[in-house]
Amino acid sequence: MSALHKKFGSDYQVVTTTSSSHQKDKRRKRQRFVDKNGRCNVQHGNLGGETSRYLSDLFTTLVDLKWRWNLFIFILTYTVAWLFMASMWWVIAYIRGDLYRTHDEKYTPCVANLYNFPSAFLFFIETEATIGYGHRYITDKCPEGIILFLFQSILGSIVDAFLIGCMFIKMSQPKKRAETLMFSENAAISMRDGKLTLMFRVGNLRNSHMVSAQIRCKLLKSRQTPEGEFLPLDQLELDVGFSTGADQLFLVSPLTICHVIDTKSPFYELSQRSMQTEQFEIVVILEGIVETTGYKGSRSLFLL
Repeated sequence: MSALHKKFGSDYQVVTTTSSSHQKDKRRKRQRFVDKNGRCNVQHGNLGGETSRYLSDLFTTLVDLKWRWNLFIFILTYTVAWLFMASMWWVIAYIRGDLYRTHDEKYTPCVANLYNFPSAFLFFIETEATIGYGHRYITDKCPEGIILFLFQSILGSIVDAFLIGCMFIKMSQPKKRAETLMFSENAAISMRDGKLTLMFRVGNLRNSHMVSAQIRCKLLKSRQTPEGEFLPLDQLELDVGFSTGADQLFLVSPLTICHVIDTKSPFYELSQRSMQTEQFEIVVILEGIVETTGYKGSRSLFLL
């Protein structure tokens, strides 16, 4: 409450509803295409090769995963890669017989002071993390070790670029930034400037601005074409000032977004009674560039 007054001033108030109206709204609640928080309730089914399609775009698939799965894949990939490369160094030492001639001062092994698998793992970590060789180091008497060293460097760079890039993109997504973008709980229809207008409000709680903020509205409604085809989720654009530039927002204070119900509006032929019984949704999409990160994001919500 204090944050709202600090940002928007004392002229703006939070209106609470009674328990009876809340129960009435709860009874009228039904499954929506888009929830109030912007989550889309769509599940795809009966698609051939769906798994292969997701794997073909592996980077985006990893970015879209939840954080717990990202961390699990991050740890698992590095663990498997480290154990595999350490095993390769141990296999080279085992085939060359370095493990049995560690105390022979006249013999030059592939990797000095490599006795077993733990020492091979430690040598790999020193190489991969560029810590610097100390007690263990590679010698010039091992061409297969040099080739494995080059392969390890290339593979390590690819894994680092892929996983760290994925984590960076996921952390840069301003999903939590949308929590401080507030929309009206409901929309209202009344006269404004002599015209019947559908109105709702949007506000930004943070002092950091959204650059190039633009708002769009979509009407989702099922309809039947003259040819008899049924369209379960037909999308219609609601004009909220595209022709006049009113859709370009400057969110320093709460703004009222208006859609004039004229002859071009999908609501023109609907009465008050039909508006209450008609099955449709209005989805509001607010897009903009986050000032602090420069990342372009969007905020969607179900309005009606």
